[in-house]
Amino acid sequence: MSGNLSKINRFAHVIFDLDGTLTDSAAGVTRSVQYALNKFGIEEELGDLKSFIGPPLQRSFQDRYGFNEKETRQAISYFRKYYREKGAYESELYPHVPQMLEELYDQGANIYLATSKLTCFAETILHYFALDEYFSFIAGANQDGTRVEKAEVIDYLLSNNNTLDKSKTVMVGDRKHDIIGAHICGLKAIAVSYGYGTLEELKKENPFYLAHSVIELKELLIYPL
Repeated sequence: MSGNLSKINRFAHVIFDLDGTLTDSAAGVTRSVQYALNKFGIEEELGDLKSFIGPPLQRSFQDRYGFNEKETRQAISYFRKYYREKGAYESELYPHVPQMLEELYDQGANIYLATSKLTCFAETILHYFALDEYFSFIAGANQDGTRVEKAEVIDYLLSNNNTLDKSKTVMVGDRKHDIIGAHICGLKAIAVSYGYGTLEELKKENPFYLAHSVIELKELLIYPL
């Protein structure tokens, strides 16, 4: 791998969200939600389902459609069926993401993933895009529906990497859940505006910094501010 070793990382440890931060996953997620809703006789346009990207699925199905616990479990089961077979592969990397990760890795940064997506799905996606080699640890949700809130995921990651210095760690994400989760766990957070969260949503949570492109994000992570 290439890289200019004279550059200095501001943060020794960088935790990335996945959807809306590293990958444009709208197609795969919304098609999976649409498939699940169709099983309940609910028809929605894909463009109206982007709010499902980021938050835990349980909360989205319950809050938007009033699903009870049994219906929510069934909807998630339908979602996972489509996502496992097709949806996981219906996403794209944002431009410059591989270069950013490679440069961070080459300069000695420890790179982690914290997502509300199932851990197995996150691992599949990173492997599919040949990015898994850069990540020291991948934290996601459990199959049984636990550990879905972003704060829970980040806390799990931290507890499994207890030598990690919080003062030298940053969480990067595109939704308020990423920023809130980071703050609950005592971490700084960088918000990215190119994902699925609105500027109003992100600014309200007072991120450490707001990046408007992957290139700007890379410069924030690699160069001192």
